[in-house]
Amino acid sequence: MIAHIYGLSYVESDDLHLCRRLCAPSRAYSLVDSSQVSTFLISILLIVYGSFRSLNMDFENQDKEKDSNSSSGSFNGNSTNNSIQTIDSTQALFLPIGASVSLLVMFFFFDSVQVVFTICTAVLATIAFAFLLLPMCQYLTRPCSPQNKISFGCCGRFTAAELLSFSLSVMLVLIWVLTGHWLLMDALAMGLCVAMIAFVRLPSLKVSCLLLSGLLIYDVFWVFFSAYIFNSNVMVKVATQPADNPLDVLSRKLHLGPNVGRDVPRLSLPGKLVFPSSTGSHFSMLGIGDIVMPGLLLCFVLRYDNYKKQASGDSCGASGPANISGRMQKVSYFHCTLIGYFVGLLTATVASRIHRAAQPALLYLVPFTLLPLLTMAYLKGDLRRMWSEPFHSKSSSSRFLEV
Repeated sequence: MIAHIYGLSYVESDDLHLCRRLCAPSRAYSLVDSSQVSTFLISILLIVYGSFRSLNMDFENQDKEKDSNSSSGSFNGNSTNNSIQTIDSTQALFLPIGASVSLLVMFFFFDSVQVVFTICTAVLATIAFAFLLLPMCQYLTRPCSPQNKISFGCCGRFTAAELLSFSLSVMLVLIWVLTGHWLLMDALAMGLCVAMIAFVRLPSLKVSCLLLSGLLIYDVFWVFFSAYIFNSNVMVKVATQPADNPLDVLSRKLHLGPNVGRDVPRLSLPGKLVFPSSTGSHFSMLGIGDIVMPGLLLCFVLRYDNYKKQASGDSCGASGPANISGRMQKVSYFHCTLIGYFVGLLTATVASRIHRAAQPALLYLVPFTLLPLLTMAYLKGDLRRMWSEPFHSKSSSSRFLEV
């Protein structure tokens, strides 16, 4: 649900904690700015990393099934892992409606629910950032600690790497609550992006089109037309308003005195990536919904490329129509869609500069990712299979990909 609430638009903010209005970029200010370059690079890296983590999770689950069952099974892109959520057509259709309801609740009742929402966000961000740190912690603990799990009673069993990653994540969240620093908020937002891309699946191109088209309409309506109904840009207001710090609220509730817990700053919640410019005069901001939702499509096409490679025993797309050039056959769907995402993000940036107002990033990201993908799938002869056929592979000899 975090991704739904945080379907933000590409905007710029003058101040991280009090970003109540959009800044008007100077005419002399260059389009190539350090804050926007950082936004581009980080968003693309998060999508690539999250997609490969998702693919590796499929391979790990497949290996576990081999160990527990001697019979050979087919590779299933919709993994049987209970922690993985696959979106079906009905969920894809109703998700923008649920997101709109959540947005209205935050718009009208933010003051009433902000503390609860901040605590829930901090808990989810802790788990997500621990997931992001897990590969690094596994690498660090591998030489000096066995991978045996340690029992914690009813809490479950965990490896040393999992305990280390969770401890570091809790420490970072506590420092963020105490300081409210934008860099820590970005780190937590990155964890949320990677976790959602890795744990949520789009099973087919049909569901992908339904989901992204609905979210495009949702994004456009709440950015461009909500002001005519609610006399305020609902999306921008919800995205940018800071929340009361739980420590400050707790101090006031318990009457701990004016000097206890009162110096902590208000928190800008990690539903966006925020990067300062080289001059420090403004921040470039991109919502995690504009990373996660296209990222789910990138994750889907990466898994499909892997499926084709396993099924054909050769490079993906090698069995396409004879009138398609060999060079096009070598271009993967993942690379094509990733380039489309970059172009769409660049177009959203230019549009925000030209109009000097908030732009619904999905208005540009969805066409620039879906249309090249649909065109390439049609030319390669894969459109019918990608549209509705689930993932199946006759080969069970896939190897684990190191990220």
